[in-house]
Amino acid sequence: MLIPPMICGPLATLVTDPGLIVQFQRPGRLWWLLVPLVVVLGYVGLSARRTPVRRPSRIDLRRILPRDKAWKRHLAVLCSVASMASLVLAFAQPQAFREEPRDRATVVITMDVSRSMIATDVQPSRLSAAKSAAKSFLTELPERFNVALVKFAASAQLVVPPTTDRGTVSTAIDNLQVLPSTAIGEGIYSSLDALKLAPDDPSHPGTKPPAAVVLLSDGATNVGRPSLPAAQQARRENVPVYTIAYGTAGGYVYEEGRRQPVPVNHHELAAIAKASGGEKFSAESLGQLTDVYKSIAKAVGQEKVYAEVTDRYVGYGLLLAVLAGLGVVSLAARWP
Repeated sequence: MLIPPMICGPLATLVTDPGLIVQFQRPGRLWWLLVPLVVVLGYVGLSARRTPVRRPSRIDLRRILPRDKAWKRHLAVLCSVASMASLVLAFAQPQAFREEPRDRATVVITMDVSRSMIATDVQPSRLSAAKSAAKSFLTELPERFNVALVKFAASAQLVVPPTTDRGTVSTAIDNLQVLPSTAIGEGIYSSLDALKLAPDDPSHPGTKPPAAVVLLSDGATNVGRPSLPAAQQARRENVPVYTIAYGTAGGYVYEEGRRQPVPVNHHELAAIAKASGGEKFSAESLGQLTDVYKSIAKAVGQEKVYAEVTDRYVGYGLLLAVLAGLGVVSLAARWP
């Protein structure tokens, strides 16, 4: 079918703009959108037409037979037209971003083991609960993902290099012990170094699979290199840092017999996430922390891929057609 340039030309240009979310491989087929438009105009015209005045008869069937509800009729027609429009969009082969599971990736679990992690505002303690949630996180990640473990206090250390052996990582998490001070920046730099040890993507030799750092902390940097430049370096390496501010404002520990408050520092962790292109989360209990880890697992386990989404619009069209059919059946059932 030939497409009138004056009608379809601007539309084709619009839908193939790379800056838009949805593009069409066959924009010329959008000409068929005129069909549902004509149907709408025809229906509006028929509905607006006045019914001629008739002389009253001895038996007025319109008063005896039940009258249909206008909104049902309008809704059935609207669903029918929308179904046609959706199928036309599918016919034009739309493309858009869709979530698809990653085949491979590397995740670094970076945990704060500073002395503030022995605070008991999270039962049985911040560190014990964090260990439990981190091990649950391992089970949420796809089996082919490599996982590394980094701990930090006054300094940072790679505990387990990237591996698919979940048992090794889980055992290492259990063996984490608290140490003094907090060096979040060093933890990020060590995590980036750990990613260099990850194996290449088998599908693309010479390149590393996508990576992310999941950093849990309850404090602020008080030793070592600052965290913001480390986060900026992570962004340059295309490694988002997902931060988890863990604990409550009322947390405390005892230092030399004195009660020392250890409130969570949300500001620094939020700045790290923003600078690296990641996301900041908060958790004040084991349950909340487990939910946060599940959200992160879903985020790193999927990627946005620009692909054809014809099936999506076919589904919309089918659903609307079913609704239109139900409306017609409802109206027809009122008549003998």
